[in-house]
Amino acid sequence: MKFKLYAAAAAMLAAGLVVSCVRAQDAPPQRKHHTEAAPPSPSVQEQIDALRQQMQSQIDALKQSLADKDAQLQQAQQSAADAQAAAAKAQAAVDAQQQAFTDNQTAVSTLESTVNEMKSANAAVVSSLTEETNSIKKQITDPDAIYFKGITLSPTGSFLAGETVWRGAATAGDINTPFTGVPLANSDAYNLSEFFASGRQSRAALKATGKLSSVTLSGYYEADWLSSGTTSNNNQSNSYTMRQRQLWADAKTASGWDFSGGQGWSLATETTQGLTRGTEILPSTIDAQYEAGFVWARQESFRVSKDFGKALFLGISAENAETLNPGGQNLPTNILLGSAGTNGGLYNAAESAAGANLVNYSFNLTPDFIAKIAAEPGWGHWELFGIGRSFRDRIYPSATAIASQAVCGSATTPCNNTVWGGGIGGSVRGPLATNKVTIGLKGLWGDGVGRYGSSTIADVTLRPDGTISPLHGFSALSTVELNPTARLNLYFNYGGDYIARDWTVDNVTGDTLFGKTVGYGAYNADMSGCEIEPASTSSFPTSDPTTPGNSTNGCKGNNKDVQEFTAGWWYNIIAGPKGRLRQGLQYSLIRRDLWSGNGGTLNPSNGAHGDDNMVFTSFRYYLP
Repeated sequence: MKFKLYAAAAAMLAAGLVVSCVRAQDAPPQRKHHTEAAPPSPSVQEQIDALRQQMQSQIDALKQSLADKDAQLQQAQQSAADAQAAAAKAQAAVDAQQQAFTDNQTAVSTLESTVNEMKSANAAVVSSLTEETNSIKKQITDPDAIYFKGITLSPTGSFLAGETVWRGAATAGDINTPFTGVPLANSDAYNLSEFFASGRQSRAALKATGKLSSVTLSGYYEADWLSSGTTSNNNQSNSYTMRQRQLWADAKTASGWDFSGGQGWSLATETTQGLTRGTEILPSTIDAQYEAGFVWARQESFRVSKDFGKALFLGISAENAETLNPGGQNLPTNILLGSAGTNGGLYNAAESAAGANLVNYSFNLTPDFIAKIAAEPGWGHWELFGIGRSFRDRIYPSATAIASQAVCGSATTPCNNTVWGGGIGGSVRGPLATNKVTIGLKGLWGDGVGRYGSSTIADVTLRPDGTISPLHGFSALSTVELNPTARLNLYFNYGGDYIARDWTVDNVTGDTLFGKTVGYGAYNADMSGCEIEPASTSSFPTSDPTTPGNSTNGCKGNNKDVQEFTAGWWYNIIAGPKGRLRQGLQYSLIRRDLWSGNGGTLNPSNGAHGDDNMVFTSFRYYLP
């Protein structure tokens, strides 16, 4: 830049010299005046010097200016450098501040997240502690169960009952009806009604449950007072005895296996949840004998079942056996099927006033075997089961029991006789009309299965030679239940138990029973005394007036069937955390038919029968 300034100054100086020379040459001559002589003009050299001096001054001024500019430029450059450095420093500071701000935002976000998590965790902890505290308070002040060393004890299922029954024909029965004891028409007890009030169906229950990692253990005890001792009566204190209804233990695994043993409902009894004990579904009746046609037993058993995906269930059970006393007429007596209990064996050894055994215990060969499959496909609960039973007696042939000799192969050597019986049954139960209606149908058909019907008519009869013949029969029950409100349950049941004829004529010459009809439901049974009340001039019969043969003439027909229609309601007056107060009313019409026979004014094709109208009431308080 300095070079350019010097060059410009030299050019300006040269231009000034040229202009001066030109002017000097071109200037017009001066007029000569007659004035005073003017001072001499500066010479060219002087002018050049003056111009040079002037130019030098300008040059020096320009130099100075350039120097000042250069200094200013340097200062500006330095300032710019300083500013750039300051800007860089400021930018670095800004970047640092931005990074710090970003870091602070991240830290704040993390802190906020942590605080929120802590708040949520704290709220969860507070909620959990509150729930746990409330639960502890509830367990202390209002427990659902009792806890003992990790075991839950619950009395749910217990209730106190005040109940009554009125029957149009007397049966001498309490709140449970002896179905085969319904008096025949026109007989003595048929002409008397009966009324009883009872609290004996009150129930005490206790269930214990303990849970392990893969197994749930449970035990259940249930008792009522529907039992009588030898001194029990209604005279004053109503001193009836407590009886064992259920007493069993159960182990259920997480994989669906279920093992249980003890006294409880038979596997033949319908359940509502798979094959699990404690989910049995019973007819909605006040009558403690339930309903004619209901298939059930409550006895000692051991069962194993398997749950396949909550939709299919398989189970098998070995259950305590008992053969009902052989039914029929003209039965051989040279056999031993069982006996009364012995006091030392802790069985009932009581006898009637006439010396007859009140209880007969059969000498069983095997338990009863039951296998069942249950399905819950989406609508309803379906069951199919089979029962296998063994029957055994010991036969004593003799010179007069000739027919038995062929069985034992000797006239003097006793032998055992064993036969098998069994049946097949099933049930279905499901809701309709958005659970406002529930329908059910169940039944059992087979040979020798009478004890599983609620009427317990008969299991077997005997042949003239003493061998056992299982009786063919069936039981069936239909139910309809309505729930118009949450408190009200209306129920309608119709069912019955039936036992077929099974008899033969002893054709062994010389035998004790030769020529007689032997067996169950014989056509020539003496029916002349059925449906007849003893005349006032007759001596009153020494036998129980509620049984066939309740006149001075014979009434030897065997029970054919028992049918029952029931209608009733249960109404929950109060239902809540403090328990349930429940009221019930039931009407039942029951009919007992005998197989037809000979005699009297009876139509042999119809047989004798008895009807009974019954009204039950119940008032119960259930523990929560």
